[in-house]
Amino acid sequence: MRLPQRTTSGAVELVDHAVSEPLAWEVPVGPAASRAVFAAAHVVPRVDAENVPGAPAVLDWDATLAFRHRLWSLGLGVAEAMDTAQRGMGLDFAATAELVRRSAAEATSVGGRIAAGVGTDQLEPGLHPLAAVRAAYEEQLALVEDAGAQPILMASRHLAAAAAGPQDYLELYSGLLAQVRRPAVLHWLGEVFDPALAGYWGSRDVAAATDAFCELVQANASRVDGVKVSLLDADHERALRRRLPAGVRLYTGDDFNYPDLIAGDGQFHSDALLGIFAGIPQIAAAALTRLDAGDAAGFRAALDPTLPLARHVFGAPTPHYKAGIAFLNWLDGRQPGYAMVGGLHAARSAVHQARTFVLADEAGVLTDPVGAAGRMRQYLAVHGLV
Repeated sequence: MRLPQRTTSGAVELVDHAVSEPLAWEVPVGPAASRAVFAAAHVVPRVDAENVPGAPAVLDWDATLAFRHRLWSLGLGVAEAMDTAQRGMGLDFAATAELVRRSAAEATSVGGRIAAGVGTDQLEPGLHPLAAVRAAYEEQLALVEDAGAQPILMASRHLAAAAAGPQDYLELYSGLLAQVRRPAVLHWLGEVFDPALAGYWGSRDVAAATDAFCELVQANASRVDGVKVSLLDADHERALRRRLPAGVRLYTGDDFNYPDLIAGDGQFHSDALLGIFAGIPQIAAAALTRLDAGDAAGFRAALDPTLPLARHVFGAPTPHYKAGIAFLNWLDGRQPGYAMVGGLHAARSAVHQARTFVLADEAGVLTDPVGAAGRMRQYLAVHGLV
């Protein structure tokens, strides 16, 4: 088939691409034993909804929950209502609350692992007192725990705006951790994913922010299951996991370097809470099966070829990686249309998504490459690129 490709000069040319044969990946019999792994799941809107900027999110519950069941069937945990589900980018709080309740109930029905994001996005944008920020966190913490999900304390734009320094973060998070019913996950989302989070933990200097973050974890280690770090800085992650208390996991959120970080260095390794695993779940599950069997080379052989795809999907502007996750699942026939809440399916160009298709095909991501090619042709025709 002929696909558009951008040249180094910026021009677009059509190039031939021969679709690959589907690859047969190992199917796990249960969750990975050697690593704790979550895929941060996206949401599927109803195709007949007003999926435009500012409109309330109206979800296709059948498709949204079926995707989560696929993740559980592959032995992956579901990280629910995270930034991959468009928190703060189209998924309003009413839809978030229903999503958490429904997904947690589905997880219980199949014995699947689920954790869910606790944030402050029920507040209006803008500056709020720290007491209001804490109350918003507490409301969502109760929602998540009452639903039966493990809490993930997400980074908050409201806290970033209100906090005067590291002590405000330490006091607020310590107060939340004192209330959790089970150990929580702390989430450090870098400004590459959300510019409003610049200076999180009280400093724009990453070393100083890391010191404050480690102080919080050390002071509350018994109530912290792990930390989820999304800075896209592998060296920082390796250094951080050496500083964590015994028993506190580092869940990598580095969608640029995950094979190496999960594999580890022989002494330390990262577990995973990754958005890209929602786009490549079958390969992720097969790679972990190999790692469990002691086949480190087989783990890398499965996962390394997905890196070019992940780096493309999460390329700048990184916040719009969600369009790539939704596109991959539409290509593979796992949702009825390529649409996103808030109209964010328009956040990546057709040329960009053509490259997504090629890289997914080359990595063996597509379970039905011929069917995906047919959808790709339809998509390009709509955009005038056939």
